[in-house]
Amino acid sequence: MKYYIIAGEASGDLHASNLIKNIRLEDPDADIRAWGGDRMQAQGAHIVKHFRDLAFMGFLEVVMNLRTILGNLKWCKEDIISYSPDMLILVDYPGFNLRIASFAKELGIPVFYYISPQVWAWKESRVEQIKRDVDKLYCILPFEKAFYKKHNFESHFVGHPLLDAIQQFKEEDQEELHSKDERKLIALLPGSRKQEISKILPVMAKVVDRFPDYRFVLAVAPSMSIGFYEKYIGNTSNKIEFIEGKTYGVLTKATAALVTSGTATLETALFRVPEIVCYKTSRLSYFLAKQLVKIPYISLVNLIVDKMIVPELIQSDCNPNRIQKELKSILDGRSREVMLKEYDDLIHQLGGGGASKETARLMLSHYRELQKNKNS
Repeated sequence: MKYYIIAGEASGDLHASNLIKNIRLEDPDADIRAWGGDRMQAQGAHIVKHFRDLAFMGFLEVVMNLRTILGNLKWCKEDIISYSPDMLILVDYPGFNLRIASFAKELGIPVFYYISPQVWAWKESRVEQIKRDVDKLYCILPFEKAFYKKHNFESHFVGHPLLDAIQQFKEEDQEELHSKDERKLIALLPGSRKQEISKILPVMAKVVDRFPDYRFVLAVAPSMSIGFYEKYIGNTSNKIEFIEGKTYGVLTKATAALVTSGTATLETALFRVPEIVCYKTSRLSYFLAKQLVKIPYISLVNLIVDKMIVPELIQSDCNPNRIQKELKSILDGRSREVMLKEYDDLIHQLGGGGASKETARLMLSHYRELQKNKNS
């Protein structure tokens, strides 16, 4: 069978790569064409667009890059027509993927969506679009199934794929970090998008000199170069160590972490590393987000457990003094112990693992079901 997969960010590349691996177990002859990254390519997908050229964050940034985004949409539609896949698999990335879902539905291509768009956070009206254009939806957050049920749409909770990725790392791919520096390690995870790195990393860097007894290690995102990060750390460049391609290795050794909101907040928690969530964007993007986004927290960790278990420092609160204060509180003592205990509840809620395997199995089963109904 021919599969067309679209993942527009680093986290999507990770989850789609594991999905592809399991699709191949179900369908050894699978022919896969995709938008994604190096991990998907390593699983045998033919990458036609890399996610590093697709990820624009914030309202202002999207407007500024609108011509590029529209050009990508046009090219993608033409490529789908040319390739003529048996099924389209969309991975998160809703602003782009929901438009492609509508297009594919008109062509009669089955549309499977893995990792639900966060319509529960904003643009809840998109649920109607999902009901119209998506044949099957596979959710990875425990509260999403009930959300869609409220809207009379059947979804499938498959568990969170990060559990599998981390378990596989622990069993097979542990990345040893070798250093003569015996100080405890504080991880810096300032994001995978250029816009967020440029806003958040300079603030993180200003905290380094305030913790001379700790070693600061920055985990370089797969789509970024060390040179790009160095532009934003000022005179602390010789005090921050850069590690490429070993984010999980860094988290394995970390005592604490400063993390930009997103998938990395959950990854950090699953490694049981106490963390501070740091987030800044342009004033306009933040103002618009405040008007439109209707969720109590910005980190996946807090959203899943529905309470504040990791501190969130947003916009003006994301400053060196606040970061220093919060970081001190989780390096040792009661705040650290409480956070680690809350992580146990978080992990329990995410299910028992096997998300990628279950999703691949369901997709092939649902595809056969759709074909049977179509031919009957």
